[in-house]
This record gives sequence, C-alpha cells and structure tokens, in this order.
Amino acid sequence: MTRKAIVYGLLAGIIVSVIMVISMATSSQEMEGGVGMLIKGYAGMLICFSMIFGGVRSYRNHEGGGYISFGRAFGLGAIIALIASVMYVITWMLYSHFFMADFADKYAAAMLAKAQAANLDAAKMAAKVKEIDDFKAMYQKPVMVAIMTLMEILPVGVVMALISAGVYTKKVRVK
Repeated sequence: MTRKAIVYGLLAGIIVSVIMVISMATSSQEMEGGVGMLIKGYAGMLICFSMIFGGVRSYRNHEGGGYISFGRAFGLGAIIALIASVMYVITWMLYSHFFMADFADKYAAAMLAKAQAANLDAAKMAAKVKEIDDFKAMYQKPVMVAIMTLMEILPVGVVMALISAGVYTKKVRVK
C-alpha cells in the first residue's frame, strides 16, 4: 500500500504543482479571485486528485485481489492526498518566494479596493482594514503561509478520498 500511495501521491503532486505554476504564470498581474480562481485553482485540484481514484482502484485490483475495505481505501486515498498537498504547499512557498514576493501586498490591495468599492460605513471599513493588516502580518510568517496553503487543498483531497473509498469498496464475499 505504501508504494501505491507514494507513486500516486507524487503523480498527483506533480500534476497540481504544474497546473498551479502554469496558471499563476499565465494569469494577469491583478488579483483575480471569484470564478477565475475557482476554475484555475479547484479544477486543477480535482484533476490532480483523480490520482486517488486510480491509486485506490489499482490497489484493489492488484494487491487486494479485487476487494478493499472502506478504511483501507480511505487511508490510501488520504495518504495520496497528503503527499500531493505537501507538494502543493512546497511549490507555492517556492513560487511565491521567488516570483511573487509582493503577493501579500497585492492581495491586500485587491481586498482593500473591493471593500472601498462596496461603500462600507466607517466602522465596517475600519474592521476590514484591520482584517487586511492582520492578513499581511500573518503572511510574514512562513509557517502560517504553509498552514493556510495546506488548508486550501487538503480538504478537497480528503473529500475525494472519501468518495473514492465509497466507490471502490468491495467487501470479501462470504461463501
């Protein structure tokens, strides 16, 4: 099981990392958000996490003799998701450090512009400015950036692991 998890996890990690780098390199300099982020970000994650289905099915068919329990299928899928997610985090940390060192400032400016366009009252605007300042301060800490980035992708992987476990679970038939 470990070999399948590593192979499929690395494949998924490579896929999601390449998709992220390509989408970041080809996106406009402005902070997009909204539908563009959804399509580029989460669609890439779903594509990469198709490796979970492949890994669980391959394990079931080759090592499991056609059968796999829900727990084993979910465990395998979760390990694949974790490996891919860690690779995603490492890729983001390196890419943002070398190619987008001003990411937090640009993102904060986009959040502020959005708040100003919403014509918030003074109290709400002050709260939004504090939230933006807190974000910028937090983004100075690499551990927090890694945790935030992991929380972007790992829940999607866990859901995909649950779905694949449900799809591929086959209990041993009682004779």
